[in-house]
Amino acid sequence: MDKAPDAFRTISEVAEEINVPQHVLRFWESRFAQIRPLKRGGGRRYYRPDDVDLLRGVRHLLYGEGYTIRGAQRILREQGLAFVQNVWRAGAEPPPPELEEDRVGDDGAEQHAATSPHEEPAILAASPPRAGKPASERAAATEPAAQRLAANTEGRRKLQAVLDDLVACRQLIDDALDASLPHTD
Repeated sequence: MDKAPDAFRTISEVAEEINVPQHVLRFWESRFAQIRPLKRGGGRRYYRPDDVDLLRGVRHLLYGEGYTIRGAQRILREQGLAFVQNVWRAGAEPPPPELEEDRVGDDGAEQHAATSPHEEPAILAASPPRAGKPASERAAATEPAAQRLAANTEGRRKLQAVLDDLVACRQLIDDALDASLPHTD
């Protein structure tokens, strides 16, 4: 049964509707203060139609336009909530160009729209050309994209090493728990 257009949506419904995993939606909540679903007992999230439109706009900026988290935050701050809620719609005003300071985080590391370790680095690092850019400008953007790809690959390697350590720790904990429990034969 389909819900009314103005009905609240669960996180699983929103994740399916905008084609991103649920953990990405929770991550975006931590990065965008404007994303505030209603939370009920047990921490269940319920998204209003405006919340869903905002998430669609954030998704469009990050995945469709190639902005970083920082760049999308800047657009939200400068252009406003209504702009981001509508930027994903056909015929909407395009977002302003990404700025150099949007690409580098507080620690000097490149900040990407990456939210899942299962995504390919080339997809995350290379920003798609914006409509209307001349070919010469698109060609000039290739070198920074290659540098971002290299930085992202190194970051993924480090994250994979940390993940491997965590999995090993989990195995040690599980083994210790199994050893401490009385065995029934």
